[in-house]
Amino acid sequence: MKSLRTRTHRILCAALVQARKGAGISQHELARRLKRSQSFIAKIEVGERRIDVVEFIEIARALGREPADLLARALE
Repeated sequence: MKSLRTRTHRILCAALVQARKGAGISQHELARRLKRSQSFIAKIEVGERRIDVVEFIEIARALGREPADLLARALE
C-alpha cells in the first residue's frame, strides 16, 4: 500500500509545516540548512514527495525539534 497522500501522510506534512512556521523559518532557510533546494521542501510540504525516516530526523533537527516529539505531535 502506498502512503503518499493518505490521511496519515497529510497529517505528517501538516505537522512539518506547522513546526517550520512555528520556528519562524522559511522554506528557503530550511532548504539551506539541509543543503537541499527550496522545491525539495515545498514538495514535501504539499505532499508530492515522501520522506524516509532519516530525512524526517534531519528535517526535525534542522527545525530545532526532537524527531520523536515532532512525530508524536503528528500522531495526535
